[in-house]
Amino acid sequence: MQQIEYKNGFQDRNGMVDGAFHTPTVRRHPEPFQPRILRLGKWREDPPAGDSYPPGRAFAARYPMLKALNDGGVWKAPTAIIKRKYLKNAILALAMLVTFASCNNEESNIQTEIKIPVSVTIIKPESISRFIETTGTVYSSKEGAIKSELTGIYRLQTNPATRRPFALGDMVRAGQVIIRLEDKEFENNLQLDGKKLSLEVSENNLNKQKSLFEKGGVTQTELNQASIDYVNSKYAYENAEIQKAKMFVKAPFTGVIVSIPYHTDGVRIDQGQELFKVMEYEHLLMDVKLPEKHLPEVTLNQRVQITNYNLATDTIIGKISQISPVIDTETRTFQSVLQINNDKKLLRPGMFIKAAILSEQRDSTIVIPKETIISRQDGKVVFTVENGIATEKKITTGLENQDVIEVISGLKVNDRLVVTGFETLRNKSKVSVIQ
Repeated sequence: MQQIEYKNGFQDRNGMVDGAFHTPTVRRHPEPFQPRILRLGKWREDPPAGDSYPPGRAFAARYPMLKALNDGGVWKAPTAIIKRKYLKNAILALAMLVTFASCNNEESNIQTEIKIPVSVTIIKPESISRFIETTGTVYSSKEGAIKSELTGIYRLQTNPATRRPFALGDMVRAGQVIIRLEDKEFENNLQLDGKKLSLEVSENNLNKQKSLFEKGGVTQTELNQASIDYVNSKYAYENAEIQKAKMFVKAPFTGVIVSIPYHTDGVRIDQGQELFKVMEYEHLLMDVKLPEKHLPEVTLNQRVQITNYNLATDTIIGKISQISPVIDTETRTFQSVLQINNDKKLLRPGMFIKAAILSEQRDSTIVIPKETIISRQDGKVVFTVENGIATEKKITTGLENQDVIEVISGLKVNDRLVVTGFETLRNKSKVSVIQ
């Protein structure tokens, strides 16, 4: 049974208070009023304004949200109070929004006055080259492995430059004796002195027969026989000298000793054993294989820039010395040979190097760093500065290499190109040029 709290008890629907009948002094609703939860800014159920309930602290304590009861117990509709409250909040929110928008406008005005720091460079006419890059291993243009042509006693000679026996890395001249082979028996069998004397005798006899033939003292047959004796003596002596020269092993050309197998001095070695190896590397060669699309761009004596990976700062100049006209069907490449001038001996045979073949070059053109270009869907752009304003320029490019690129249109000489700080620029941005 629904009850209403009074100061001195509760009353049910029949007017009973604590079990006793009592006539209330206030009007009751047909159905007892139940306070509901506030939803969407108003009470779900509002009793009519002017209705009264019995006053009392107990009722107010049970429903503290309903503070519409005054001391006289007269009900005041909360909807009007809520409307006034929300109207006040709406006015306050509108004022805050206007203030925030005003602050944003002031902040935007301040930001538009900020100058973006950039650094620039003045465009001047320059040269640009395009290269065909490749890699390969260099090898010597002259190389010789010297072997023994006869049997003899091994004698390694002394290098006059170092005053010690020849060793790896020693420079040698063409014709310089490096090793001597001794064989007295072989030398005696050559009979070099006897053959030399026989040559002298046959030469004198030939001269005598020529003189007599002119006077009619000898026949043509006798003169011819004297000539044959002279020729045979000459060949015999020369062959003996050639055989004796094999006992002195010499450097075939000027170069460096790159291999010298160890042999104990004074030990007999057999014919055919390797004695030393000489290499000349003031002029080096390199075989390269280039894609077939570059065949029209490569010509004889074309300039080549050589770079050693270990000495990247030093550039060596070479040229193309040979070009094969045939395309390899498996690799779709053609072979070329590069000749490298290595007079400073910065390179060594067997080194792996990088070669850049000059395929095209243009002089007195506009060249800019590739990193200053911004690529967009509609093309490439850069920024220039004039009177403190950055201007966006659309450009057309041409030749390029690893670091720079040619600009065919969009820029002109003496333009001030932005090289740093362009990442945040927009067209017509205000800038401050720094060094």
